[in-house]
Amino acid sequence: MRRGVLASLLLALFTASSSVAHAAPGAATRAAGPAAKPNPIVIHQERDFSASPHRVYEALLDSAQFAAFSGRAAAIDRQLGGTFVLFSGHIVGRNLELVPDQRIVQAWRVVDWPEGAYSIVRFELKPQGSGTHLVFEHVGFPDGLHDHLAAGWEANYWSLMKKYLE
Repeated sequence: MRRGVLASLLLALFTASSSVAHAAPGAATRAAGPAAKPNPIVIHQERDFSASPHRVYEALLDSAQFAAFSGRAAAIDRQLGGTFVLFSGHIVGRNLELVPDQRIVQAWRVVDWPEGAYSIVRFELKPQGSGTHLVFEHVGFPDGLHDHLAAGWEANYWSLMKKYLE
């Protein structure tokens, strides 16, 4: 039942972001280029951390820890359905699925994307000895942003988390 609700919510988010991107071409052009519609291309990244899945999970969902590793303000309501504002207001979203120490799925957007356009990010945390193997996927972002976003995850998440956690 819960997975069915989650699947419906994800479908609604993708549908909403798709219709908004098509309904507001002027905003799409300003935000992400001429064709800012959701992109079926996935950013897939895998990183290893010496910290436990619990520590990685907490760093991603605890406001104080997120601010400590990123160096910028963060406000995270870590409940299912809770909202977050990261990087001093540059990134906003909502928690769609939370499995403690294992998985985080979020509706995620940059504030200058077209109104209502959200992408989906998924953090899978897998124990690896005393550390964590993180499998990350990001889908549904506007066209033309793949390389920028992929580099941003490395620069603003993984490298900073690695320094913070190790």
